Amino acid sequence: MIAIIVGLIIALIVFVVVVTSIQQHKEKIEAEKRIKVAKQKAIIDENEELIFNLANLPSNPTIVKILNRRSLNAAKTMQELMPEVKGIKKRAQELKSRLKASEDLADNQTDMDDSFILPDNEQQLVGILQCIKKLRVVIKSEQSKGALDAQTFTAEDQRLAAMQLKINIESLIKRGSQAFNKEMLGSARQYFEKALQTLINSPVKNDYVTAKHAEISQKLEDITDALKHTNAKDAAKKAKSEESELDILFQPKKKW
Repeated sequence: MIAIIVGLIIALIVFVVVVTSIQQHKEKIEAEKRIKVAKQKAIIDENEELIFNLANLPSNPTIVKILNRRSLNAAKTMQELMPEVKGIKKRAQELKSRLKASEDLADNQTDMDDSFILPDNEQQLVGILQCIKKLRVVIKSEQSKGALDAQTFTAEDQRLAAMQLKINIESLIKRGSQAFNKEMLGSARQYFEKALQTLINSPVKNDYVTAKHAEISQKLEDITDALKHTNAKDAAKKAKSEESELDILFQPKKKW
């Protein structure tokens, strides 16, 4: 009888351990699912923010298409992980419609106009730069995953790199010009030299780079001439001051 009771107790303990292990395994799987779903939701949120910030850049339906497709893939992954959640299915359908619309725009796009006006607000300028940097990371990631062909990636990355370069150069030129107008020639030269070096080091080679290289080189020559003029003016002023001091020192003494 004792052996039976001991056996039942052992069996009960084993049963509790097995049930607990199964429950913990289920909880672990659910926790991992939630983490994966949260990651996919973060991808969709990031894409939404990037699409919103694209309003500050030249129209680019191809980039919008890439972001919408990325969001749709994330929504599909969420749906596979949690098919019982109805909201995810609805979201996937919405993203599918948006992707179709952006594909139509991209297919009908002819010439790309990359011209845009830089904002005067420094904070907006920083936001645009951050947007471009994030876009380049995103399309590189999509290309690495095989979701974006190499030709499209190269074309879009070069376009974004050219915009990023333009923002950096125009910002440096603006600061250099402001310093020059305030006769802060040393600071002006530093800004223009940095801009010139940025152009030289950049892999982007286009008409804009050629034109700005010539413009900045001329600005540096103007600064050099201005510095020479300033130095000559200061030297003349110093010489005149020293001459005045000598005149005072050696002037005939007055007789009283």
